[in-house]
Amino acid sequence: MKLNTASNFFKNLITETNEKSEIRVYEKFITILSDLKNRDLTQEQLQSIEEKLDSLNFNVNSNNRKKHFTQMLNLFIRFLKEKLSLNSKGHFTAIGMSLGTSFGVAFGAAFSNVSYGLIFGMLIGLVIGVAMDSKAKKEGKILDIN
Repeated sequence: MKLNTASNFFKNLITETNEKSEIRVYEKFITILSDLKNRDLTQEQLQSIEEKLDSLNFNVNSNNRKKHFTQMLNLFIRFLKEKLSLNSKGHFTAIGMSLGTSFGVAFGAAFSNVSYGLIFGMLIGLVIGVAMDSKAKKEGKILDIN
């Protein structure tokens, strides 16, 4: 399925529903597809994306369309991360903060002051994560999902 065809498919789905949470899922797909259209992708990358869109099988009639398309969205995002190394905005910041928190608690427990360890660990993780996010953005590896 071509990127334009997939984008038009989701635009049509938006007109068929009034449920806001379902519309948000469709809008995320449209945003990702338009972001991919604006990138300088090789023919091989474009072909693999189109094959993935075909394999997601969007035309299945499901009782719970929101759940079905949310699963398809997660599979598509995971595919883009694995094959094209595209991460969502704030990906490294979230990882850095969670790792900083866990290491901060460990260091804080070792020095008998967990709260300071937690705070400093989070700050260090935040700084490292933001630096990695900005580096990925400069390299064009950030996918706009919001």
